Amino acid sequence: MKIIDRYLCKNFLGPFVLTFFVALFVLLMQFLWKWVDELVGKGLEVGVLLKLLFYASITLSSMAFPLAVLLASLMTFGNMGERSEIVALKSAGISTRRMMMPLAIMATLIGGLAFEVSNDIIPRASVKLRMLLFDIQEQKPALNITEGVFYTDIDNYAIRVGKKMPDGVTIKDILIYDHSKRQGNISVTSAEEGTMVVTPDKHYLLFTLYNGSTWDESSITRGSYDTKVHYPLMRTTFSKQYKRFDMSDFSAQNVDASFYENHSTALSISQLNDKIDTAKHYIQTQNMNAAEVFFGCLYFFNQKVKDNNSLDTASLEHLRKPADYGEELQARVLQLAENGARNTSYAINYNFQDVNFRTHQMWNYQIEFYRKFTLAVACLLFFFIGAPLGSIIRKGGIGIPLVITVVFFTFYFAISIIGEKLSKSSPLPVWFGMWLSSMVLLPICVFLTYHATTDSSVLSPDTYAKFIENFKNLKIFKKRNENTATVS
Repeated sequence: MKIIDRYLCKNFLGPFVLTFFVALFVLLMQFLWKWVDELVGKGLEVGVLLKLLFYASITLSSMAFPLAVLLASLMTFGNMGERSEIVALKSAGISTRRMMMPLAIMATLIGGLAFEVSNDIIPRASVKLRMLLFDIQEQKPALNITEGVFYTDIDNYAIRVGKKMPDGVTIKDILIYDHSKRQGNISVTSAEEGTMVVTPDKHYLLFTLYNGSTWDESSITRGSYDTKVHYPLMRTTFSKQYKRFDMSDFSAQNVDASFYENHSTALSISQLNDKIDTAKHYIQTQNMNAAEVFFGCLYFFNQKVKDNNSLDTASLEHLRKPADYGEELQARVLQLAENGARNTSYAINYNFQDVNFRTHQMWNYQIEFYRKFTLAVACLLFFFIGAPLGSIIRKGGIGIPLVITVVFFTFYFAISIIGEKLSKSSPLPVWFGMWLSSMVLLPICVFLTYHATTDSSVLSPDTYAKFIENFKNLKIFKKRNENTATVS
């Protein structure tokens, strides 16, 4: 590798790594903003939050790669242009095309890396992320028993604590309603004081109660539902009593990973191919079955009907003469026809809904299949936007490149969403909708690269500044300025 190639790669890698993590951080903040309502107030451990952020950052990295390539290429060539390094290299006989070549190879390698991450790593991280998010969604808010307020987040119990001591363990004036028998407030425990601790594994909440009493007025159902046997009120006192409450709902549970492994984002290219082929075969089979069901409804009209009210000998032509048969046979024929038509309608409607569901499922698999390729190709396309623009505008730093990056990436993201919607709701093929954003960016890449490598003045700021100056110097403006000066 020549010195100039090492120099260009070094200048590109630094901004790329920096902008990659900045872009990943921005995408991660967007993810947290979306799920903040599910995370706040549940007392999640630091380890759980770190796992969540780790899995989310992996799944979002596919979007950060093209964004980082665009900003890094803009900054690299913008800094070189601002320091007149591009001019110096051109004077040494190195063209812009030659300067872009090593970085184009790096952008291609980054695109390949983005594809491998999207195909191998992201599917596994997606399963872990979905499992963890489901656990957090199902997890109840953190245990927070407030003084003088009934706490009802523990299933089948309502707990009131009159006062909590500064140590956080000792409590006074305790009242506990037991609703586990689903008969209302029939079991109540009160105590003057006690302690409240959570077991080390956080599976149970232990109450140790002192100097209290329990009231219980239960009833059971015997025989019919309305027959109940009521027992007399039972009151017991105690000097010390233990109560244990299950807190398994307050901690994350282990969810079966197989529930998420068939999701489109959790599959690799080969698995998606298999799913798509299976879905296509199933849809074809169901369509054939629907045709058989439809034509099978004509079976009734092939039945034979004879005068003695049996359905096995009369011809179809005789059915056109209802007056030849008795009212009972006519009623039977009409009833069979109605039942056959209704059953056929139900079967076809069910088949239609099933095929519609499978078709949308196949579209999701196809969308995810093409997404893995489009995001990898976007890395190369964004390079051929950022590098030519950087050499043209010749502005380094982070300001202008960041603005241009946001504009182009927002444009690309909007076109991608439009293409994905078209893939799901229009007769256009899925591949067209998913490659739409790349097809829109390609002419822009060709245009910018051509004018940057041929030193065209079309995109040069000096050209437009000179044009504006010449426009102001037109005779009509000079004459107007002279008239204004004479009047003054």
